[in-house]
Amino acid sequence: MIYGYVRVSTREQNEERQIIAMREFGVEKIFTDKQSGKDFNRPEFQKLLRRLKHGDVLVVHSLDRFGRNYDEVIEQWKTITKDKQADIVVLDMPLLDTRNDKNLTGRLIADIVLQLLAYVAQTEREMIRKRQRESPGRGGVSRAWGA
Repeated sequence: MIYGYVRVSTREQNEERQIIAMREFGVEKIFTDKQSGKDFNRPEFQKLLRRLKHGDVLVVHSLDRFGRNYDEVIEQWKTITKDKQADIVVLDMPLLDTRNDKNLTGRLIADIVLQLLAYVAQTEREMIRKRQRESPGRGGVSRAWGA
């Protein structure tokens, strides 16, 4: 079975771009969450995780849609690919397609790319939170130019 996972951070965000990409790939069942990627305590992700089994494929649009917490991304990736023996395809990063390159070198390259992108996703989440704290109307300081 080919499953898709779609995530946006807020109810106002539109997930349609991700859904279109999933359908073009041939995903049979899509799970969608509208909440932060800070952890994996997301209802639809948890349903998906319970369904995944050996030989299934999980498709995500990009790694930051999967999650934004470095340690948890690595842990969930391992749970899916090693424990459940399902494959993961990250559409915008062909190196992160566990269906390919199952030899040692291929796995090494995929692991390095995964770790780097998980780091970038968490760093971006931290920067977004910092900008939100600093923005006017969210407790930040507003300065008028020329004042």
